Order: sequence, then structure tokens, then C-alpha cells
Amino acid sequence: MFTKLLIANRGEIACRVAATARRMGIRTVAVYSEADAGAKHVAVCDEAILIGPAAARDSYLRGQKIIEVAKATGAQAIHPGYGFLSENAEFADAVHAAGLVFVGPPAASMRAMGSKSAAKQLMESANVPLVPGYHGDEQDPAFLREQADRIGYPVLLKASAGGGGKGMRVVERSEDFEGALASCKREAISSFGDDKVLVEKYLIRPRHIEIQVFADSLGNCVYLHERDCSVQRRHQKVLEEAPAPGMPPERRAAMGEAAVNAARAVGYVGAGTVEFIANQDGSFYFMEMNTRLQVEHPVTEMITGTDLVEWQLRVAFGEALPKQQHELGIHGHAIEARVYAENPEKGFLPSIGTLRHMDVPRAVAFELGSDGANPAAVRVDSGVREGDAISPFYDPMIAKLIVWGADRTQALARMSQALSEFRIVGLATNIAFLKRLVEGEAFATADLDTGLIERHGATLFPPAAPAPLGALALAVFALRENAANDADPWSQASGWRMNGDYRRVLSWSDESGAYRVGLTYRRDGLEIDLDGQAQRVERVGRAGDDLALRLGETAVQGVVRRDGDVFHVFTAGQHFTLTYNDPMAHAGEVETLGGRLTAPMPGKVVAVLVQAGATVVKGEPLVIMEAMKMEHTIAAPGDGVVEDVLYEVGDQVADGAPLLAFKAA
Repeated sequence: MFTKLLIANRGEIACRVAATARRMGIRTVAVYSEADAGAKHVAVCDEAILIGPAAARDSYLRGQKIIEVAKATGAQAIHPGYGFLSENAEFADAVHAAGLVFVGPPAASMRAMGSKSAAKQLMESANVPLVPGYHGDEQDPAFLREQADRIGYPVLLKASAGGGGKGMRVVERSEDFEGALASCKREAISSFGDDKVLVEKYLIRPRHIEIQVFADSLGNCVYLHERDCSVQRRHQKVLEEAPAPGMPPERRAAMGEAAVNAARAVGYVGAGTVEFIANQDGSFYFMEMNTRLQVEHPVTEMITGTDLVEWQLRVAFGEALPKQQHELGIHGHAIEARVYAENPEKGFLPSIGTLRHMDVPRAVAFELGSDGANPAAVRVDSGVREGDAISPFYDPMIAKLIVWGADRTQALARMSQALSEFRIVGLATNIAFLKRLVEGEAFATADLDTGLIERHGATLFPPAAPAPLGALALAVFALRENAANDADPWSQASGWRMNGDYRRVLSWSDESGAYRVGLTYRRDGLEIDLDGQAQRVERVGRAGDDLALRLGETAVQGVVRRDGDVFHVFTAGQHFTLTYNDPMAHAGEVETLGGRLTAPMPGKVVAVLVQAGATVVKGEPLVIMEAMKMEHTIAAPGDGVVEDVLYEVGDQVADGAPLLAFKAA
């Protein structure tokens, strides 16, 4: 076996590979950018080498530099993780040419599956079922539109060299085709350096089912059953589970055999995923093959009792597969939720900032955590720690939350509980959204398809609701006790009086409005009131940021995390963000309203759609930005005039930077 392994990646997957390597007695070498000098993956590896500035093209995509580091440190093999260079055939060739082992498939297999068009043609010859579509080389817009008209709408435009949900557009009508094609090509050239697209029939309410395959260099190939990855937003996965709900054994076998045939057709070696799109009637069609380990591989590990990274390393070393097909059963049910720094209520915009607080549920990390018969109930694989920053340079994933249960019902219950215990302060996250998704009727009853989120938008994106009195009471007590613990007697704000009662009014606000909470100090205790309704309140317990109150006849428990004037209250499985409005602390501050539209996140300007002096209407697109390989459109907030355009195409802009000077009509 290898004695030293270089991990050509960062974040969670680098930590994941390092964990298995350590268990196998293999020393590890990390590479890092200037932005990642203090990153978790640097800390967990035995050695770490700086390879360049923050931007991926100047660091993690520098294949030759990474090979030089591997040779200099004595590493015998390079594990590419996923993303970056993991599916770069030229890099795989260069690794082999340098006398090192690439922990992944042969470059020829990557090339065969790297082009969606060529892959579909190959799969057709291997008798793998295909969705009706055009997968050829002709890219004239008029010709592609003719093909779409022939196939019938809706159609899906997909970047031929794409992956990860990038470069994909659904077109509902012929007249929308050319605009969608231009946008798709623009995103494809930006993300992959190739604007070739294919056109396919877009199936109504399809499921996304993928098969984990594994092959060795000795001719053995198996499938480790399926994952259902139907729950997606922007064609990117949100929840994954294994096995797929409602999967009959005969269909599982048919899909597994088709996936193995696909792998054999390209001489595959190592871990790969064959993705299928499935109709509600059970028919399925080949979509693509990802020639790498997938983000969602832990759910497969949990139900099969395997360590897929260990399998990768053993196969790369020339060993046979650890198990044969008949030895790969299914035990229990596993679900994975991707915890992202993003704002679901604002179109899933990435959130940039520091993880000021991060509480995770009790869990194992990067392992099955078997107690002898069953895997651990909860697993959290993360590449960041409390205090780390989520930067604009890389994917905003904070962690993968994986749960296992004896059946789907138990797994769902464990996921709901674990999400309640996952508390993050410092930036926006999708945790509350994930909890609504998991507890919603559609997912709970396995009514799955790739449009689930859009179809249930009303329940998944509810309007902001007022904070309940219990949450406000927790915030008030956290504020009161913080003040009471201050050593300076002149800063005491407990409100105690020697004679009589004293009522103070505390001002709070959140996105749903303002709250004036009264707190009355009586000789026999405290009373809290809101909107004319008053209740007795007392603290019955406190441990750190954990508070237990009695509010009237009701017990209220929660955790309060303070970030300046913002109090994050976690109670009853919900997260309330309450801002304390201290008039004395902010006396003299003046807030001005500007007439400038600002960038919602750090990124690059990829299109400016208006000129200075243009008259625009509400909702009209003005500027298109790209951040984290996704496009975001800045639209006119109302009718008005664009007085000035402050950036050009290609410019990098900071979060909150003014993009245009806008005058309302």
C-alpha cells in the first residue's frame, strides 16, 4: 500500500480522504491556497504546502505545481477528491507521466464520459437507455432550435462538458429558446471553457436516481446500489438518500446492470456514479457518468458498511475489489442534507462571512461509527470549524449532515432532530429550509421528483412569521443576565428597585416587524408583556447559553447566541434572529438612503444589459453577476432611470458595492 498520499483538494473532501488515509496508516500531504492557510484540511494532514493565491485557477487548478509538490514530498499517489482536477483527463495523464498514481479512473474513461454528447452516443451502442434528444456537434442556434421544436417542449439545454448543475436551462416555449441558449452557453464557457450544449426532452416530474459503481484493474465491476437525489434546487442536489424509496428489487437490478454495462463500455477503474433520470412509471434513462467520488457517497457507505475512499486507495494500488456483488446488501436507510452558507429566501444566494458560532449534533465524522451491528445514528462531515470564514472563492458548503436509521421513518426522525441541534451564527444558512423540507409532507411520504422544491414553494418558503413570546422572553433574559454579569456597577441594567414595581420597555426587531416587550420588576418576581398580554416569567435553569424559563404555565427552553446587537434564539426546533435596538448605544447615528443598486454578494460582472440614461421598468434585468459559478440577475427595483453604470463586464465587485446609480420615476 502507498505510504504517502497527496490530496489535491480542500475543505470537506480533503478532510474525508485524510481521515481514511490515517486509519490505513498512510501519511498525507495537503496543498492549500493563501486563503486556506488556516483551513481545517491543512491542520489534519501530516504536511501542507502552499501552492498559490486564493483564486482556484491560481492554486487548486495548477496541476503541474501539484505534481511537483507530490514528487518533492515523496508522495506516491494523488487523490483529486471531487471538483477541481478530479475529472481532468490531462491532469490524470500528467500524474501517470510523472511516475505517480492517480486515484481515479483512466484518462481515457474520463474523456469518454467527459463529453455528455459523446457519452450518450457510446451508451446507445452499449444498450443503455437514453432520453430522446440531440447530442451531436452542430451548434448553430437556428439548428438547435429546430431540434428542440422536433423533440417537443419542454426541453433541457445542458452544457456538454458540464457538471454540478452548471450550464443548464429548461425551455418551455420555442420563442424563449434563443435567450436561454445564450445564457446557457455563457455560463458553460465561464465554468468549463466549452460552450457546446446538447438538447434533451425535459421529463415531467422525473426522479434523479444514481448508481454507485466500482471497478478494479482486474476486470471486476460491481454496483453498490442506488441513491435518490431528486430533491434539487438550480439542478443542484439538496437531499440525498439511499436506498431510493419505492425501488423494487427487479428495477434495482436492472439499473445496476445498466450502470455496470456503462462502466465496462469505457474500461472504467475506480469509483464512479452513473446517473439516471427516471419516470414515475419506473422507466429510466441514462443522463451522465461522473468519473469521481460523489459528494453524497456517505449514504452509500452507511447502508453498505463500506469505506469507499479505502476502496479507491486499494484499487489504485492494484488490489481487487474488497467485495463481490453478492456480498453487497442493503442495511437500513441513510439520508444526507447539505448544509450551505446561503439564503434560500433570496434565491439561494451564497452567504459570505465568519462562522462565529457552530454547534453540531452529537455525531461521528468521516466514518460509519459502527457499534457492532449498526452504523452511528448521526454523522457530520465538515471541512470548516467555528471561527473559520466562508469565502467567495470556493463552494459555500459548511457540512454534510448524514443520518442512518433502521428504516426510512427512523432516518427521517433523526434528520429532523439533528437539524434542530445544528446551530450556526455569523452568516445565513439553509438549515431552517432543510428542516421544513424534511418535515414536509412531500418528502416525508416520498412523493419525490426534481421539481419538488418549486412545487411546494408556498410551504417551503413561508412568509416571515412574528416571533412568539417565548423566543422574545429567551432573548430578554439573555440580555438581562448579560448585563447583570457585568463587573461595572454603573453598567448594571437589571431594573431592580428598592420600592415599588418598575416596568421597562425593550425594543426588538426582525424581518417581520418590531416588538416592544415590557418587563416589569415586581417584589415577588418578573412579568413580561407583549401587545397587552402579560405573563409571569422566571428562569428555572441556565447552563452557558442554554436557558430554561417558566412562562406562565409553560416551560420554554432554548439556546441564545449573541452576535453584537443580534440575538440568535434557537427554541422548539426554530431559529429566530432578533435585533436589540438600544437607543443609547446608537445615539447620533444617521442612516441615509442611497440611489445605488448594490451587489448582493462578492462576484464578477458577466453582463451589463443597460446604458447610462436608459429608462427601465420594475423587474427589468440590469446587470448579471457570477459568484460561485452561478449567475445572479440584478433587476430594477421599480420604474426609473439608470443614471450611471459603475462597473464593466469582467470587473470583480465586493459584497455591497454599488453597481448602478438609479433614480426612481
